[in-house]
Amino acid sequence: MIRVTENFRETQQLLAAAAADAARPADQIRLLAVSKKKPLEDILALATAGQRDFGENFVQESLQKINSTARDDLKWHFIGHLQANKTKVVAEHFHWVHTIDRLKIAQRLSKQRPYYAGDLNVCIEVNIDNEPQKSGVPPADVPLLAAAIAELPRLKLRGLMCLPAIRQDFEEQRKPFAALRELLEGLRSDGLELDTLSMGMSADYAAAIQEGATIVRVGTAIFGARS
Repeated sequence: MIRVTENFRETQQLLAAAAADAARPADQIRLLAVSKKKPLEDILALATAGQRDFGENFVQESLQKINSTARDDLKWHFIGHLQANKTKVVAEHFHWVHTIDRLKIAQRLSKQRPYYAGDLNVCIEVNIDNEPQKSGVPPADVPLLAAAIAELPRLKLRGLMCLPAIRQDFEEQRKPFAALRELLEGLRSDGLELDTLSMGMSADYAAAIQEGATIVRVGTAIFGARS
């Protein structure tokens, strides 16, 4: 737990440095700790250190963690592929969903979101590199889907998310993130009030921050490699 907390502090410093390099205020960038397959003890250690946003990929695993922490100050983000038969649990227990890739899922979340919980923050997952093995909406289909989701009750469309193909070169890493930013800017021009770019992970967060990331999803750099 000491190691995890130290990694967390170091990650905060690295994100702040990347923000400075991009001439952006550090408080514009939210760190999302990707805690899938990690023990509850590590999550609680990070919460004690000040981390509030946690990302989970698997519904049953995350539900156990949410119920076990029983803390109202933590924000839970669903960042995995969401199947239609799992939307009710996610609608009832999460604060964010980053991976909307079809209207049916958004409609189910809208219908199943409890009134007492407030609006569910959602992002559209964009298959920014058009990779056939990955989930996500083709960039050309995003405007139509965004317009439809924006009309649904009990959902708040916040922005876009992507998981691009792995690139090693920094300038190459920037390209898909720049494309996602431009896509968001186009939606804003169409009148949608969006404020979120969920992009960048442990290996490419600096490039994402250069291109306007507002949520950076970091797992390995904080928790260590997954078995």
